[in-house]
Amino acid sequence: MTSNDMPPSAPEHLVLPTMGEVPQLPDGSLMADSTVDVMLVPVAGNSGAEQLVALAFSTVPLLVEAMGEQQPWVIIRTSELEGALRGSGARSVLIDPRLADVTE
Repeated sequence: MTSNDMPPSAPEHLVLPTMGEVPQLPDGSLMADSTVDVMLVPVAGNSGAEQLVALAFSTVPLLVEAMGEQQPWVIIRTSELEGALRGSGARSVLIDPRLADVTE
């Protein structure tokens, strides 16, 4: 993932869903030296091959709308996102995704 992946109009901070609770400061940002398991989802790329994509939201209300109130999350500066995702396997970031309603 390169820094070119973020559009110039990207928000200053992004809200990332996590796989579990994360120690955070009162503003929702990470405590120093914290490790976070962010949510990665497989998405078919242009070639048809699957690639891992990190989900991110521009606001907490948008995350809650898409994923529910019980979804753990963390706020991260957009400028720090590339470094935070390094080694995660994420090839890109999907901002404000609208997730499908799965009903049986």
